[in-house]
Amino acid sequence: MPDDELLSASVLRQIGHAQYDKRKIAALEVEQTVKRLSKSHDDARVQKVVDKLIAEYAFSPQANHRKGALLCLAAATVGLGTPTEAHLRQIVPPVLASFTDQDGRVRYYACEALYNIAKVAREPFIIFFNEVFDAMFRLCADAEANVLNAVQFLDNLVKDIIAASPASFNMAGFVPKLRDYLRVAHPNKRMFLVSWITVLDSVPDLDLLVYLPQLLDGLMAMLSDPNREIRVAAHKAMMEFLIEIHATQNVDFASMAVSLVDKATSPDEFTRMTAIKWLKEFVEMAAVQLVGQYPAILGVVLANISHPSREIVEVSRQANDALLNLAPADPNQESLQLDTGAILATISAELLRGTLTPAGSDADPQVAVAMAVQTEPSRLEALRWVHFLLDRAQTKVLVQLPTILPALLDALLAHSETVVEAALGVFAAIASCPGQFRPVLGELLGRFRGDTGALLLQRGGALVIRRLCGFMGAEAVFTELAGTLHEEPDLTFAATMVQALNLILLTSPEVRGLREKLRGAAAPLPAQPSTRVAATPEACVVSGRELQQKQHQQGPALFAALYPCWAHSSGALLSLCLLAQAYDHAYEVIQCYRWLPMGTEVLVQMDRLVQLLDTPTFTFLRLQLLQPRQHAALLRALYALLQLLPQSNAFRLLSMRLQAMPWHALMQMDGLEPFPPLAAAADAHAASAPCWEPPHKPTPPTGAAPEEQSGPVCWEDLDLPAMLRCFCAKQQRHYLVEVGLEEQAALTEDSIHAALGPFPSVYPGSSHTLEQAGALTGDAGTGLPPAAAPTNRGSSTQASTVSDGGEGVLDNAGRSWLSGTEQQLQQQQQQQQGPPAFGGDSFSSEAFWASGHSTVTEAGAPLGGTSEGLAQGNGSSTGGTQEEGAHAEKTAGGAEAGGPETGMRVAQTKDRDSAAPGDDGFAA
Repeated sequence: MPDDELLSASVLRQIGHAQYDKRKIAALEVEQTVKRLSKSHDDARVQKVVDKLIAEYAFSPQANHRKGALLCLAAATVGLGTPTEAHLRQIVPPVLASFTDQDGRVRYYACEALYNIAKVAREPFIIFFNEVFDAMFRLCADAEANVLNAVQFLDNLVKDIIAASPASFNMAGFVPKLRDYLRVAHPNKRMFLVSWITVLDSVPDLDLLVYLPQLLDGLMAMLSDPNREIRVAAHKAMMEFLIEIHATQNVDFASMAVSLVDKATSPDEFTRMTAIKWLKEFVEMAAVQLVGQYPAILGVVLANISHPSREIVEVSRQANDALLNLAPADPNQESLQLDTGAILATISAELLRGTLTPAGSDADPQVAVAMAVQTEPSRLEALRWVHFLLDRAQTKVLVQLPTILPALLDALLAHSETVVEAALGVFAAIASCPGQFRPVLGELLGRFRGDTGALLLQRGGALVIRRLCGFMGAEAVFTELAGTLHEEPDLTFAATMVQALNLILLTSPEVRGLREKLRGAAAPLPAQPSTRVAATPEACVVSGRELQQKQHQQGPALFAALYPCWAHSSGALLSLCLLAQAYDHAYEVIQCYRWLPMGTEVLVQMDRLVQLLDTPTFTFLRLQLLQPRQHAALLRALYALLQLLPQSNAFRLLSMRLQAMPWHALMQMDGLEPFPPLAAAADAHAASAPCWEPPHKPTPPTGAAPEEQSGPVCWEDLDLPAMLRCFCAKQQRHYLVEVGLEEQAALTEDSIHAALGPFPSVYPGSSHTLEQAGALTGDAGTGLPPAAAPTNRGSSTQASTVSDGGEGVLDNAGRSWLSGTEQQLQQQQQQQQGPPAFGGDSFSSEAFWASGHSTVTEAGAPLGGTSEGLAQGNGSSTGGTQEEGAHAEKTAGGAEAGGPETGMRVAQTKDRDSAAPGDDGFAA
């Protein structure tokens, strides 16, 4: 039979007929022809028949011709019975090309034809799997319902073929195509892909798990699909994979963890929760393989602990516990060593994520506070991790301390009480490490610097310091902070911190033990009871006396440790002296202001001190005013403080307090001896002695209280003149900063002392007066006072002399003259001879004190008492009768100063005008 007659003319006409039945008859004729040729093994003619169908009909512009060609090609395959690869390579490509035909009916016939071809070919058909998959992937989202149904039938058939012949399937060549297709968003296509993943994973001989890292990202993306069926299908497929991972654990955990960490921050809650669950399972299964991913995993886990969803929070906590439950690292296995630096950086970022908005930021403070509250659980877990790392790798944590300390300091100032408590625990744990106590407290001090630091100090700094005292011990914290602030070059910052610490010292319950020790520093011990009887008041007295003895032994050392730091603030130093019952020294500090510049800041501090005297801390002091005979030095100090105050509320408050003393107790002071003088030798060597330094105490290795000294320090061992000189030098430096001479203020205290010349001595027992040269220090470096030599406390004023060519005097603006600055201040220098001017251009020192005396007297200050010194005020030695003093009080003070009590005092003392007062006008 000729080649042109293989297919009759009628058959060829019916192939392109408009009616389906005619095309179907033509297809049956083609099938019979091919079957006959195949049985005779005439493959050449079979090929010619197929070529004629493809060339004349498959790519014809007429749709009916294309439809008929598809039917005939499928029929030819059926006629072949068992088509070879050569036959399929000739028949399948034109059929696949019809999958993109614009006519929906042609696409439907293409699916039907390919279905029949695949059904006949079976395993040899797999060689076209990738092309067939592409074609089905395109048509699974077709707009024609018939086409979708046809694709579904074809899809099921291809899946059956792959499941039946897994050995012929090229998984490695197909997975990259599948990975790329997983990025699509069309729901039909996504469901199509998930179904194929499920099928391939279910085939025993196909190991899709090996390729899971390439597919995981796409599967996780489907979990957030709006279509619930897709989400459920994707999640089911992932859970099947997880079961297989538990069974084999032969996967690349590290690469999958990267995808999971990224999806753990997804805005979709279901995706986020699934990712965290997988991370938890991975940590439990493959801790070693995930060591390098721990910082990233920890970051997302900590962040999700504060998520609003309860389910996400629960699974995040489980994942965090899995991370914390790691077995201790084996030092012989490097792979188990955690990257401590990276983990600390992650923890630091999490702690800072909830930080309040810094000052000056444009962000809404209320939003920042809400965020800080919301992130509280995450910050608590981050602090828990710092504890974990300290126990596991303390050395590495200390090396990375600069990374975590700023975040810890922010946590210390958080609004949440729980976060602050946890941060304090971490802070104390770090400080307890060897050599970290001082650096940690130094970082805390640095946090309070600048304008932002000042706001932090006002808002929560005091609370932080108080709680640190509770964790580390008040004595250890205060002594270390005092030692650091003593050497602080920023005098303004030092003064601010000292005032804050002083307020904590006087009011906070956390430092009560420290206050009790200081109260016994200079207090005299009670008399030894003669008997000790159990369960009696006398036994209680004995117990109290033993406690006072212990405080009397520990108090002086604490007083000496805090003194040089507290000297930055006159009000703080006076409160420290009053707390330690060092009333004589408090009086001497006040007397320094005979020549020290006294600005507004000093007056403000004095005002605060008067307010603090009404706090419960100073209850003992107020009760001591009921016994003026036993506490005469207290009266001197309070009256001296009263004379420093201007006519203000603080002045009236202290004045009323002093008026409330019992007059009959004041009358009993008539027979008291004057105050015992101190060593006159103090003036002989003080001019050349350097400024006093507190005894060195080593930094305690832990947060506990510092170690006790080898022997108790007695109050008599303290070099009080040298300590007073330290206070004067610091106040001079503060004043230089206040008037703009920062360069001179940067000098050391010894240099300032050398530049100013010897300070005028105001210490009791000194043979010098206000205008004379004299110094305040004792024997430098020994911590012991100079040899005692009694002098006459009431000695008369000697001739005024100034050493070193006039250096050390004050100019008429109240500024100290420094060596090297005379040219700058020469125009302001006092020209006339005599004592230097003080406090202003129009007041000399005599005029100042005279005006101060007259002002106080005219104001009606409650200075009446049992001696003329009470009536004379602040050191005045002018003569006058008590009646004149009483008259002045009545005329200036009115009813407040002229009550019956004042009259009683005048009556008791009017015959004592000739009595010799002390050098300060206050008879003890």
